[in-house]
Amino acid sequence: MKKITIAIDGYSSCGKSTMAKALAKKIGYVYVDTGAMYRSVTLFALRNGLFNADGSVKADDLKEMLPQVNVSFKLNATTGLPETYLNGEMVERDIRGMEVSSHVSPIAAIPFVREALVAQQKAMGKEKGVVMDGRDIGTVVFPDAELKIFVTASPEVRAKRRYDELQAKGQPADYDDILKNVQQRDYIDTHREVSPLRQAEDAIVLDNSHMTIEEQDAWLIDKYQLAAK
Repeated sequence: MKKITIAIDGYSSCGKSTMAKALAKKIGYVYVDTGAMYRSVTLFALRNGLFNADGSVKADDLKEMLPQVNVSFKLNATTGLPETYLNGEMVERDIRGMEVSSHVSPIAAIPFVREALVAQQKAMGKEKGVVMDGRDIGTVVFPDAELKIFVTASPEVRAKRRYDELQAKGQPADYDDILKNVQQRDYIDTHREVSPLRQAEDAIVLDNSHMTIEEQDAWLIDKYQLAAK
């Protein structure tokens, strides 16, 4: 089979990262979690006091400090899955909490942040053999990707998944707060001026509201095999 680029876009908490990781591991491709990159910048901004009291970003300060932000991915030898590092520190748990979730959309809407991270993402995927997920992979980062998937599910289903995920990790979680956060992120992601979330014309839609992980993985493998013939 030929080596291709696989772009997986969609709404927050649709399980894009989980499915993309599993697919990449199964077919031997490199996996890049672009959401983790924006979350890492958000964590950096939170740690460095780069948010105003109203939740807006101190954009000028962030722009000045952005060269200090280095996001990388390293494989966990035990799980065989990639983990996110911010300036050499493993931050996989830190970037998945509600504090980062509630601040990431304003960060991701900033043009200079997107420009910097998109450039890194394009460099990561230029050799093909990559699975990348995010909001604008099939429309901006890899508009020529051989396989584009657009993932969706109802806000209620996505909020429940996020709630269950946080509970399983022993982190505090309130379903109503999470649902509100999911709906707010949907609005910001689809209405921002730079690279808004939208389905690419040639993307295949996957509504996984009522699918099991096994059904979803089988669906993805089938689409990959057709695209890589």
